[in-house]
Amino acid sequence: MFAVASSATLVGAVPRRVHVEAHVGRSKEKFALVGLPDAAIREAKERVRAAVTASSFRFPNRTLTVNLAPADLPKMGSAFDLPIALGVLAADESIPAAAARVVAVGELALDGTVRPARGVVAAAMVAAQMGVPCVVPEESVDRAATVPGADVRGVRTLVEAVSAGFDPAPERKHRQIDGDFDVPDLADVRGQPLARRALEVAAAGGHHLLLIGPPGTGKSMLAKRLAGILPPLTDEELLEVMCTWEAADRDRQATSLPPFRAPHHSASRAALLGGGSGSPVPGELTLAHNGVLFLDELGEFPASVLDALRQPLEDGVVEIARRGWSERFPARCQVVAATNPCPCGHRGDRHVACRCSDAAVDKYRRRLSGPLLDRFDLRVWMSKPERLDGPRGEPSEAVASRVGAAVERQRARGGRNAGLGSAQLDDLAFTEDGRRLLSTTCDRGALTGRGYDRVRRVARTIADLGASDAVDEAHVAEAIAFREAW
Repeated sequence: MFAVASSATLVGAVPRRVHVEAHVGRSKEKFALVGLPDAAIREAKERVRAAVTASSFRFPNRTLTVNLAPADLPKMGSAFDLPIALGVLAADESIPAAAARVVAVGELALDGTVRPARGVVAAAMVAAQMGVPCVVPEESVDRAATVPGADVRGVRTLVEAVSAGFDPAPERKHRQIDGDFDVPDLADVRGQPLARRALEVAAAGGHHLLLIGPPGTGKSMLAKRLAGILPPLTDEELLEVMCTWEAADRDRQATSLPPFRAPHHSASRAALLGGGSGSPVPGELTLAHNGVLFLDELGEFPASVLDALRQPLEDGVVEIARRGWSERFPARCQVVAATNPCPCGHRGDRHVACRCSDAAVDKYRRRLSGPLLDRFDLRVWMSKPERLDGPRGEPSEAVASRVGAAVERQRARGGRNAGLGSAQLDDLAFTEDGRRLLSTTCDRGALTGRGYDRVRRVARTIADLGASDAVDEAHVAEAIAFREAW
């Protein structure tokens, strides 16, 4: 006798359907679980056996084979307990075969209760594509219900899971994304008009930003307020973010606020990019997908870790290779970095003298390679404000309104400015004066090929903030000035 239930797993951060095939033979009792399971899944045999018996169902005392297909796809975690139990019971004809025609995830306790497990958003996405109910632990219903079109059924026990596929669909609407954000307000930043302008341009175009200056000038303060002026995540972006967090086995509230990650400068390469033993897991760069990765004290990160960021920042993905297969994780995020100008931090400070020699300053700056610095579209030098008790700055709400209008102009053209390719950049409308200034800057060797494209992208963003259809000389001049700051 044979039956199939369904579950889901993540390949990188992409949901994939898993066929849970169960076959009951005629010979003596034996339970085989195949399909590249990890240790947690192999232990499911004992959890499923105890849960089925505790739920007053008969566990087959014959040869039982469960295959998790595709068999060449590594699988991990305890979320397959529930679909395995449904498949086994359907194959033994203890329950109707239709009861297993669901996409299920959940860990089984020995008494038959269903515990939360990773993968509920992935399961809801697979179920919506298949047009079948999605059975998840009751505690995970809200997260799964963020998936449009998913028929989510929350269950507390294996008995409830058996009947979930037959019960009428619950009166549950697609869960609205939480739009109430508790983030610091940009009004708290006093002075620093140039840095605030750079932050607004970075938010509008999705550009990378480097803040340089002595301690106490507000570099970290500004960076932590970037998420509050970014456009909210779309439904599609939110699902991408939730899948990446599930791949890392992290919980994230279903909010449209872009993620903000700020790893310490002691973070390893694996922590930043992803990796680990066995099946790779995402790092901080992927957890910041569709959001912000803030690297404070940039000069204190190991040079090898920083240089490993160069390709992912260019490609928008991280590929982690293992013998026999590789995983690709999304990494399309904005990087905001802050650094002191020298070891003591006071180079260029009007109030505190720098104690570093020129050789020490050069050695400190060499920690940041030229190719890495070339990937920062905006570079801003920050000095201490004249008055710390000056008037409050413009609030985040007003800045976010301008940023949102600029983003809508970009989306109408087909995408954010930071992601424009060379062919799309060639099609942008520049005035004759704007093109002349760009050409003059290139002629004097101030820009690399990558820098030339990045200046054009930033100039286009500045024009969008000014609601201008064409990029003129003033827009190009401001973009060049931001790039030449350090």
